Amino acid sequence: MKIYTKFGDSGETALYGGTRLGKDEPRIEAIGSVDELNAYMGYAQTLVEDADLSELMARVQNHLFDVGADLATPATHTKAAEFRIPPDFTTEMETAIDTLSAELPPLTNFILPGGCTAGATLHITRVVCRRSERCVVRLTREEEINPEIIRSLNRLSDLLFVLARTVNFRANTSEPIWESQASS
Repeated sequence: MKIYTKFGDSGETALYGGTRLGKDEPRIEAIGSVDELNAYMGYAQTLVEDADLSELMARVQNHLFDVGADLATPATHTKAAEFRIPPDFTTEMETAIDTLSAELPPLTNFILPGGCTAGATLHITRVVCRRSERCVVRLTREEEINPEIIRSLNRLSDLLFVLARTVNFRANTSEPIWESQASS
């Protein structure tokens, strides 16, 4: 199987089912942003040494692929319902957030993105997640999409924040504290 098809050479790409859209359309932007998020998640996972966190991150990557498939399947497609993500994984992320948060010291200050390399990378992944969420919200202004996608991305950004804190905590790396420069 060839990797290149040349079908995208005119600036268009296809959704599941064959509908062609410009590569600059909001739906394609949302799909691409989720794909970028998944790539950052994969990179962050290579930096995490704890098996429990790595396994959770692998499940997140698979979920993000499902999110991309959901976004790539128009509501008018006959198999659209098969590709809609259910709320199950959002609930799993909430449980993981609660479990991981229980091992962390309480937040008493705003923290800056940073810490060890894995923690800092998870913070980058978190902001890419927030951008993906904004892309999907922008898409909803033009067409109907599965509302669970927004819920899922919103919860994922929370999970990524807690994962970054957890990785830093387990690495015995202090989190950089925000010190306002406005009053200096």
